[in-house]
Amino acid sequence: MKKRKKQYSEEFKQDAVNYYYSSGKSMKDAADDLKISPSSLNNWIQSAKSNDGIVEHRGSGNYSSDAEKEIARLKKELRDKEDALDILKKAIGILNED
Repeated sequence: MKKRKKQYSEEFKQDAVNYYYSSGKSMKDAADDLKISPSSLNNWIQSAKSNDGIVEHRGSGNYSSDAEKEIARLKKELRDKEDALDILKKAIGILNED
């Protein structure tokens, strides 16, 4: 069974980074407190370091904006509908041959 990657909100990531810095704990202990992997916390910290303390939000698919993400979602939905329509057309064609 494929393990699904857990998604965290931008706010949660920023709060986790802030918690790490304010707690004075090790990265592993802070990650354990937050019930996340130390590697995730480390990635968010590195992102914040290179972006003036703000965790950079990439989103799924690394789209640069929410609009691009929505466009990609709609294009996928359209492809799925077109595929379903093609299948229905073929099924109607097979039924009409009788």
